[in-house]
Amino acid sequence: MYKHIYRRFLEANPTLLHFASHSHHYWPDATREAQLQYWDDSAKHVDHKWEFLFTQKVPVAQKLIAENLNLSNPSQIVFAPNTHEFVFRLISSLDWTKKISILTTDSEFYSFDRQANRLAEFAQFEVVKVPVMPFDTFHERFEQELASRSWNLVFLSHVFFNSALVSDFKRLSQKASPSSLFVVDGYHGFMAVPTDLKTVEDKIFYLAGSYKYAQGGEGACFLHVPSSARHRPFYTGWFAELAHLSAVGNQVPYPEDASQYSGSTMDLTPVYRLIATLETFKKEGLSVTKIHSWVQQNQKLFLEELEKKHHPLLNKRSLIVSDLNHHGHFLTFNLPSVEETQKMVAHLKNQGVLTDSRGTRLRFGFGLYHDKSQIEKCISLI
Repeated sequence: MYKHIYRRFLEANPTLLHFASHSHHYWPDATREAQLQYWDDSAKHVDHKWEFLFTQKVPVAQKLIAENLNLSNPSQIVFAPNTHEFVFRLISSLDWTKKISILTTDSEFYSFDRQANRLAEFAQFEVVKVPVMPFDTFHERFEQELASRSWNLVFLSHVFFNSALVSDFKRLSQKASPSSLFVVDGYHGFMAVPTDLKTVEDKIFYLAGSYKYAQGGEGACFLHVPSSARHRPFYTGWFAELAHLSAVGNQVPYPEDASQYSGSTMDLTPVYRLIATLETFKKEGLSVTKIHSWVQQNQKLFLEELEKKHHPLLNKRSLIVSDLNHHGHFLTFNLPSVEETQKMVAHLKNQGVLTDSRGTRLRFGFGLYHDKSQIEKCISLI
């Protein structure tokens, strides 16, 4: 039904059953024209390019993102090439002359987890990770840690990358101290799971980007900053002073909007692609709720067909799930060993089915370009 949006990617991979859309999503055709448009705009505006980009293009992207997250102030969104740049800028907003405590989980994406582990090597940093499993008690256990002290930084995912389990970050944010930086990694939830930030937009920092379900490719990440935030990250860049470059001296001023978290020179081609994708969805009448419903139908069909196989490894017993009606856009199966998992990934690849794994967890991702025939063929090859 929606394959026409992805004609170029599908034609480039005619025999591939792509079930890794949680990792590397196909891009809509409109992103190709958007990429070329960036070149044309650069040629047209030359020395005045940055003025054009930040007054004409960035506001469009901010508005489209805000619409999908129900944010009241699009200008409180800032862009960077990757979320890790934002993560370290957030950490550098804390007072490093004092002991810093970080509360997180054991299921955060590699970039944050690696950074947290590195910081934990220093005596002044304390990193506490709450296990996500068993998920039935996760929120209660996380709340207990939140109540145990005033944390400098609280960081957790909306949709956990290694399971697709969905956290109730709104509930948890209400339990956090007002002095804590409360950061939600929304990368595996943005444009997949319906997300309304209206009631917490003054409380949380929200990170996401276009590489996954926003389908614009790498390089267009963003951070929503609460309007009350007034920080001076020591990991800074010239974009944060973009409006006052002619007056630059020995002072280090910071703007009062989201651009206090701006970095430095970046290629905005990905932002053009992101705009093209989100505008395509609007044109097609594809709200996040509608996208989510389509994927849920395909996930249900996948599991129904899989059950008929009576597979010894891929079955209901190995499926990691809490509530399929409130779940991310990939299904995760926990296999007996890393070796078994890698063997299964290789077997599927040899059959023309692309999936991926994280440790012992095998992931099948679903997108708008999947239909009943592809799902049935995938199951037949397992």
